[in-house]
Amino acid sequence: MLRGEFLGNAVNDSLGQKVFRAIREDILSGRYRREEALKEVSIGQELGVSRTPVREALRQLELEGLARIIPNKGAYVVGFTAQDIRDIYEMRALLEGMCARRAARMATERQIEKMEEAACLADFHARKGNLAQVEECCRAFHAFSYEAGNSKMLEYALRNYYSYLRQAHRAILAAEERAAQSLAEHKDVLAAVKAREEGRAEEAACAHVWHAMQYIDTYGWDKIS
Repeated sequence: MLRGEFLGNAVNDSLGQKVFRAIREDILSGRYRREEALKEVSIGQELGVSRTPVREALRQLELEGLARIIPNKGAYVVGFTAQDIRDIYEMRALLEGMCARRAARMATERQIEKMEEAACLADFHARKGNLAQVEECCRAFHAFSYEAGNSKMLEYALRNYYSYLRQAHRAILAAEERAAQSLAEHKDVLAAVKAREEGRAEEAACAHVWHAMQYIDTYGWDKIS
């Protein structure tokens, strides 16, 4: 199967935008490694497109800092340094706290239910040892919490920061002790949001992100990326 299936997403986007999202996902998921060449021809063949939208996508990736284009040589993955990851975690901690505070004040009952469903499913899959499903449930929990913050701009920023940390999340969830702590921290955020305790929700969300960053610092980003 050609990865042309990705064309079914976001039908209003240009072809270049769809190719951009596909390559970006491959970089953030670790399919492409740091310093690896991004070859226009092979990417175009894999996605079933010409080289033109691939070039457009690579230029966008360069603007985002995920790739660099060297004249007469081609495009290469930049990825993230350990300092980049710390910076992202620091910014995310502040915004997660803000979002959780807003959620405690403004979330609908249905939004809270969706957060709770994701947290419960994450626990279920963790007990079964289903790492991929745990990762998906955690991603859903955060997505629902961002939605509950009721700010399109805040949600957009947090979704981007979360996507940048895909490999870090996977490493965290692969470590049994830290994974258990992470799921418990989700419940702390959820409990505070349900209780409509804004300060407690903000503190719990910030603490969750800081603890993740401390784990990655201890583990070593270079061993993950």
